[in-house]
Amino acid sequence: MPITDNDIIKNFFLGFIRLHVLYHASKGPVYGFWMIKELGRHGYNLSPGTLYPILHRMERDGFIFSEKELIKGKWRRYYRITDEGRQALSQSYYKIKELINELNE
Repeated sequence: MPITDNDIIKNFFLGFIRLHVLYHASKGPVYGFWMIKELGRHGYNLSPGTLYPILHRMERDGFIFSEKELIKGKWRRYYRITDEGRQALSQSYYKIKELINELNE
């Protein structure tokens, strides 16, 4: 199957999406549908089939953890940042600033 321009763009922005997840999870618990809407505000048009594997991978990698809560008779999985996720987010701030400075030269 050939790689499309859309695949390249998704792969390129995957790091930005992960940073958004870490940032919002550092502010409080987030859940998938809310995260899809929030990322949409920033121009990322993600389906659940794209976002949930990202969340699951971030959880497997130890950056976030999840807990289920019963909301109005339905189970919702909330994601929260871990200490390792906080460290990664903190280190990312420095890398982002460095990149922005280079891009603005």
